[in-house]
Amino acid sequence: MAKQYNSGLVWFRRDLRAHDNAALHHALTTCERVHCLFLLDRDILDTLPRADRRVEFILASLSELDETLRALALAHGVPNAGLSVVHGWAKQAVPEHAAALGVQAVFANHDYEPQAIARDQEVAQALAGSGVAFHTFKDHVIFERTELLTQGGKPYGVFTPYKNAWLKKVDSYYLQPYAISRHAAALASRTAAMPVPTLADIGFEKTNLQTLGLQPGSSGGQSLFDEFLARMDRYDETRNFPAVKGPSYLGVHLRFGTVSIRQLAAKAHEMQAGGSSGAAVWLSELIWRDFYAQILDNFPRVANSSFKPDYDAIAWETGPQADALFQAWCEGCTGYPLVDAAMAQINQTGYMHNRLRMVAACFLIKDLGIDWRRGEAYFAEKLTDFDLSANNGGWQWASSSGCDAQPYFRIFNPVSQSSKFDPEGKFIRRYLPVLAGLSGPALHSPWEARPLELAAAGVTLGENYPQPVVRHDQARARTLERYAVVKKRSLDI
Repeated sequence: MAKQYNSGLVWFRRDLRAHDNAALHHALTTCERVHCLFLLDRDILDTLPRADRRVEFILASLSELDETLRALALAHGVPNAGLSVVHGWAKQAVPEHAAALGVQAVFANHDYEPQAIARDQEVAQALAGSGVAFHTFKDHVIFERTELLTQGGKPYGVFTPYKNAWLKKVDSYYLQPYAISRHAAALASRTAAMPVPTLADIGFEKTNLQTLGLQPGSSGGQSLFDEFLARMDRYDETRNFPAVKGPSYLGVHLRFGTVSIRQLAAKAHEMQAGGSSGAAVWLSELIWRDFYAQILDNFPRVANSSFKPDYDAIAWETGPQADALFQAWCEGCTGYPLVDAAMAQINQTGYMHNRLRMVAACFLIKDLGIDWRRGEAYFAEKLTDFDLSANNGGWQWASSSGCDAQPYFRIFNPVSQSSKFDPEGKFIRRYLPVLAGLSGPALHSPWEARPLELAAAGVTLGENYPQPVVRHDQARARTLERYAVVKKRSLDI
C-alpha cells in the first residue's frame, strides 16, 4: 500500500529521543523517506547566557539521538541516515531545509508555550506558501489542551477535580508507546552531513554539567528511571527531604523529551494499581505537569499575569532596597540557612529540590515582598529543567495568585521548614559549609545562637554569614497587609 507522501521531515524540538516519539512514528508510517532535523533556534539561544547547562545537555542529547537514528536505519540496511542540525531562525531555516530536501510534509510534536505557538504558526504559513504540509502531534503530555473539561465544558482551574478526571479517562490507549523500530526502513540517507556542532561553534562555553554527573540523552533518562523504580514505592515518604535521595531527578529529561511521558505514567499507573502509595503520589506529580501545561495553553495570559486577576493589584516592593533584597536572595545571602542553601544549590547545579522551590519562592514573595515574576525569571535562567508551564504554575501557587494556589495567609516559616525537612542539617551543611560547625536550633536560626556557639563554629554573623535580611514575624504582618487589597476587592464584588 502506497504511503501518503514520498518524503517528509521530522523536526525534533523538546522530544529528543527516537523511541516512542509521536511525530517520528507518524512520519515513518506516512512517508516513503523520512529526514530528521533539529534546529538550534536563535530566537531562544541568543537570549541565554553564554555558559548554559541546558545548551550543553541538548548538544550531548542530539549526538546520542543522531547515533540512535543511524543504528535504526542501518538495521534495515539504510546507510548514512541520522540527524541534521541547523543553527538559525525557525521561520527561515525550517522552510529552507524542507525546500532543499523537496519534502511534501513536516512533522513535529506540540509545544504549548506562547512563543512556540507563534513560531509554529509562522513556520506553518511559510511552508504552506511552498505547498508543504505541517503536521503536529501530542507527545509531551498524556492529556492536552481541551481533552479534559469540566461538566460545564470549560478547562479545569482546580487540580483535584482535574486529577480525578485524568485518572477516570486514562487507559492503555493513552499510555501505549508509538512503534518506531519496525518502521525505521523509511529513514532516509543524508545527502550532506550537517553534524551536531560544538558549544564553541554556536558561541557557547562549557559548564560544570559533566562534573554534576547529569547524563544526557535517552540513555541518561532511562538510567535515572531504572534507578528510581527501586525507590518509587517510598516516594511519598522521602520526597520532601532535600538531604534524602527521594525525587526521580527526571525533570530535565521530561523537559527535553529524552524520556517518554507515556512510559513513566504507564509504570506509575501500574504500580499505583498494585497498591503502591509512593507510585500514586509520583503519578500525581506527573498529573500536575499535565495540569499546568493545559493551564498555560488555555489561559496563555498566565505567562505574564496572575491567573487570578485581582492579585495583579498587589503593590510589591520596588526601588533600591527591594533590589538589594532580591540580590541577597539570588546570591543565597538572606541569613536564613535553608533558603540560602537552596539558592546555592540552584546556582551551583541548575537544580533545586521541589520542597525547596516552594520554600525559596514563598520567602521571596511573602518575606521580602518581591513580585513573583522576578523570582520566576531567575529560576527560568538557572534551572536546567526549566519548563514555562510548571515554573509559572509553581510560582503562582507560592504567590497565591494561581489556580488552586495556597491561601495568601499561608506563609511558610523558613525556620520551621528547615527544622522539619532538614532536621539534621545535612543539606544545609552541604551547601553552606561555613555553618557546618553549628548543630541543633543554631544551625536553623544562627542569629538566635549563643555567642559561644557561633565562635566555636567559626561563624561571625555579618562577616562570613549574613544577619537575617528581614524578621519573619514582621515580614508576615506586612504580607497580610499587602494581600489585604485582594480580600477587599473580593468583598467589593
